Amino acid sequence: MQLNFNNLNQLWSYVLTETLKRLGLSCAILCPGSRSTPLTVAFSKQAPDIEAIPILDERSAAFFALGRAKATGKPVVLVCTSGTAGANFYSAVIEAKESRVPLLILTTDRPAELRDCHSGQTIDQVKLYSNYPNWQTELATPVANKRMLSYLRQTVIHAWERCQFPTGGIVHLNIPFRDPLAPISDGTDFILDCEEFFSGIIATPLPITNYQLPKEWQKCQRGIIIAGVAQPKEPEEYCIAIARLSQTLQWPVLAEGLSPVRNYADLNPYLISTYDIILRNQNLSQELTPEMVIQIGEMPTSKELRNWLINVNPQRWLIDSSAENLDPLHGKTTHLRISVEKLGNGKWEMGNGKWGFYLQKWCEIEAQIRKNIDETFETIEDLIESKAAWLISQILPPQTPFFIANSMPVRDVEFFWKPNNSGIKSYFNRGANGIDGTLSTALGIAHHQQSSVMLTGDLALLHDTNGFLMRNKLVGHLTIVLINNNGGGIFEMLPIANFDPPFEEFFATPQDINFAQLCATYGVEYELINSWKQLEERLKLLPSQGIRVLEIRTNRKRDSLWRKEYLRRFSDAF
Repeated sequence: MQLNFNNLNQLWSYVLTETLKRLGLSCAILCPGSRSTPLTVAFSKQAPDIEAIPILDERSAAFFALGRAKATGKPVVLVCTSGTAGANFYSAVIEAKESRVPLLILTTDRPAELRDCHSGQTIDQVKLYSNYPNWQTELATPVANKRMLSYLRQTVIHAWERCQFPTGGIVHLNIPFRDPLAPISDGTDFILDCEEFFSGIIATPLPITNYQLPKEWQKCQRGIIIAGVAQPKEPEEYCIAIARLSQTLQWPVLAEGLSPVRNYADLNPYLISTYDIILRNQNLSQELTPEMVIQIGEMPTSKELRNWLINVNPQRWLIDSSAENLDPLHGKTTHLRISVEKLGNGKWEMGNGKWGFYLQKWCEIEAQIRKNIDETFETIEDLIESKAAWLISQILPPQTPFFIANSMPVRDVEFFWKPNNSGIKSYFNRGANGIDGTLSTALGIAHHQQSSVMLTGDLALLHDTNGFLMRNKLVGHLTIVLINNNGGGIFEMLPIANFDPPFEEFFATPQDINFAQLCATYGVEYELINSWKQLEERLKLLPSQGIRVLEIRTNRKRDSLWRKEYLRRFSDAF
């Protein structure tokens, strides 16, 4: 079914209400007002699937909704206009929070340009209910394109889930609308393919205690599993669960460099570590288009993978036991709030071992590109940034705690970290992806642990040199492999690198620091690395106490050109 919309607000409101209907919403309480007109019209058209009940007084409306939610055990929607209307919900919000009752509150608002200028019936509605909601956000102002409508759909799905998981409670969406608010033509001309757009929305019960493998997974011959960023408490059990799922479905596992899957490689015969390079080849990326994707944990670092998933837009399932929204792509995604270890209770039948063409193609390409990478690095004697991650993956002692700094180190790990069976324990700060506290975090990991290693760039280390003040408190050892390219190497990969000035001074920001002198100031052991053999010797047997810096001096611009050239070469080999 296709619908043609000539009003932007009605398009936006239809997607919102239709999504809620498909998730299982059965009751919406509507308080009268002008700014909420688009939502009121849209909800009124969803009868009889959604019972829309108008109630004049917002305080009474909120407590009526609270009663309905208590009686049914399902979220109820509350809608109001802008201004003080939403403030009248407050006492019911507090009660719902304390009694864990699921309510989804939709306060409508004026757009940004009409705030803080004495426009009528306008107050600050962002975070109106303080810390009482389970989750709260302000939606974008309506836009008529599929990407933004996908964002709206997935945000509403997440809001519905957060009403109920991990506990029942309030979710507040503040929704700005521009005029015209009535359902009259505003020049919009947008056709929405409803069956395609809303396909895959599942009213999954929360919390999930057991989720049997869907038959559609087991019938699919063109599926992939993405093992994303993860720091599980029991990495081997985590990897075994992913391997079991992969072998049951006969699907390849695209494993992020920060996933423990790459450090338990023998557990998974269908491990794909070079997907970022594979997907740079346009022919291969089209040939390997999946029908279904299972994502475990957070999305990998790879921009190539992200863009590929946006373009092919397959049905996706996201497996993670947290309450967070882990889909920045806003695709057709069903979140399964369960750990991969508990998926299906482990009662699965393994595949017959006969590889389909799709799986075989992935594995053959992986083997060839991996061979090309290994042969290339084995012959490189020059000290280039990218070889460090490749070499470290093969020489660290088993089970070594290994902290990977953000910016280029984490990306070189993504590109070149070689699958191994050493059980290396990878750590990283990929929550906000910043360089703040890099050294201090690594020291915290190293404290009272097996001797640890950190891979970092110069700017990330300089940003946190006060961490060295903890030297006398550290119980254990940290070796810092310092890639010193005198600046922000990651910026060399961005278009701004072609504009100098201001690139070198304001983006690369070289600091010209003598790290031998810096280490001497803090009483930290220092050594300049002049060859890969020297680095290998220093990492194969780690000290047991203190801090040591092994500096590798590299050429930032040369390394950037090398990375671009060889990523292309590896990809174009097919």
